[in-house]
Amino acid sequence: MKKVIFTIFWLVIIGVGLKCCLRADIPEKEDNVITTPDISKIEYPADNKNIILNGFDYLQSQAPLGRFGGEIVISAIGEGPKTFNPCNTKDATSSAMAGLMFDGLLTTHPKTGKVVPLLAKSYEVNGNDYTIHLRKGIKWTDSKDITADDVMYTYNEIVFKGLGNPSAMDAMMIEGKLPELTKIDNYTVKFTIQKPFAPFLRQLSYPIVPKHYFKPYSDKGASTFNAFLNPDTNPKSIVSNGPFKLKEYVAAQRVVFERNPNYYKVNLNNEKLPYIDKLIYLIVGDTNNEILKFEAKEIDLIGLKGNNVARYKEKEANSDYTIYNLGPDTGTLFLTINLNGRKDKNGKYYVNPVKQKWFQNKNFRQAINYAIDRKSMIQNIAFGVAEPLFTAESLNSIYLNRNLKAISRDKVKAMQLLKDEGFEYKYGKLYDKNGNYVEFDLYTNAGNLEREALGVMIKQDLEELGMKVNFKPIEFNSLVNKLTNTYDWDFAIMGLTGSPLEPHDGKNVWTSTGSLHMFNMRGSSNADSYIYTWEKELDELFGNGALKLNFEERKPIYDRYQEIVYEENPVIYLYSPTRIIAIRKKIKNIFPTPLSGLLYNLDEIYIDKSCPAGTSEVK
Repeated sequence: MKKVIFTIFWLVIIGVGLKCCLRADIPEKEDNVITTPDISKIEYPADNKNIILNGFDYLQSQAPLGRFGGEIVISAIGEGPKTFNPCNTKDATSSAMAGLMFDGLLTTHPKTGKVVPLLAKSYEVNGNDYTIHLRKGIKWTDSKDITADDVMYTYNEIVFKGLGNPSAMDAMMIEGKLPELTKIDNYTVKFTIQKPFAPFLRQLSYPIVPKHYFKPYSDKGASTFNAFLNPDTNPKSIVSNGPFKLKEYVAAQRVVFERNPNYYKVNLNNEKLPYIDKLIYLIVGDTNNEILKFEAKEIDLIGLKGNNVARYKEKEANSDYTIYNLGPDTGTLFLTINLNGRKDKNGKYYVNPVKQKWFQNKNFRQAINYAIDRKSMIQNIAFGVAEPLFTAESLNSIYLNRNLKAISRDKVKAMQLLKDEGFEYKYGKLYDKNGNYVEFDLYTNAGNLEREALGVMIKQDLEELGMKVNFKPIEFNSLVNKLTNTYDWDFAIMGLTGSPLEPHDGKNVWTSTGSLHMFNMRGSSNADSYIYTWEKELDELFGNGALKLNFEERKPIYDRYQEIVYEENPVIYLYSPTRIIAIRKKIKNIFPTPLSGLLYNLDEIYIDKSCPAGTSEVK
């Protein structure tokens, strides 16, 4: 599933990238380059080990020993978390913060991408049976045991019932059926699936929640459960199992997490991790404010964009930070178009039928694609620290269809496509064949300066075709609601997180009944109907792709889905930013990977208080 839905924040703790397809340098000027540490040459710790201490099953970190104490301060751009319920996150910030508090059975190895145990001590696969052995003796933050009953509850009563974010249920559905879950004993469960299903193991990263704490709310139905653990919840009441627990939330100011003393991971001296006492998110309004706070040493790391890369690199040698290049972002940045054409029971269109004739026209959408000037976007907004994107898979995906050709801006071709469909350009304005002036709204989330700048450029590009574009940045929650719960929008600039390892995570976006199939949301009365034949093919491709077990069989299937999106343009991709991160030198046990980013191992990271603070400031 697309686990974290719309990416509004630059969150460097989210996993990103795969393979060594990173750019080793970043352009500063035409004849100059900026080099960053080659992360492929970093010496990484050995894999974690299972150990038994006093009869309890712990996970032992093999990272170098660190010092206990201290805090790390990072930033969140926007309004802060919408929920602390890990089962109901629909934005990147909420998902990242819930991820600090709740672990799943399995996780992805940060360097190899293999599935490895986390809450689980081990697992076995025998045909269609997946047996999971839990760690014995590990505790929730309220000191109650974590047992098979919690796993049974999490999947049977939350995931399989579609409570919270239904994307998890969508992703685990195999030909319309969900897995069967059996309790073997207090520390062993068995999942049985209908037939071989390639993505299944990765679905077991879903956060396990405490039955004794969550059940009273899930028993009351979806509305009660969805409101559970809202930002007004008393932090002391939250029961969790991750490396950190919530200490404080001050709306629009900060979120403070403290170390979980019951966490099941230990260091080489068998002392309980994590090292740091506190992890603090400062909620900042926009990227300009974030830069000011980094330069004032109020936050400890920052994602650098555009012209700031060269500026910070120039000061790095005499500073208190190190800059890392993590390669292209695994998320996608795009323009999506409202293709809905639904009618209510009285035969009335939910949306303007004049606009829908334009939007549902393939040549109209292709004209939009050819009108967009990605080169100028990359130069003027990303300052060259990005690459054009044309497919639904990120540039780092092992399933990227590299046969799809780049699309350069071609105003002549765009105008010809429109002319072929009866559109007419008169006195600087574009009219359809019925004399209707082409005018529509373009939305994005207010406060995201990059997307607001993209909106201005797209508006200009399309107005050169004679279209009138009303650009309307609005509050993030309102935008999400428009795209997923209403038909009241035309165009929108948005982003999605992604997995470079598993395209099935996009099932909830590309299958016709998916909860994020935003360009054509289907009501229950239309569940068996298709407006577009290519939507039906996408359904079939995602169904078949998950049932193939090896990469060689799956790759052509996912190549084809990318071809469909490329040809039909329900979503038009823009560019992929290169992830450049500056982090304070005092922060140790940093082992960046293209796959998992920079702070994926927060439980192992520590503060070296003896590290010099640096002698210069960025001006």
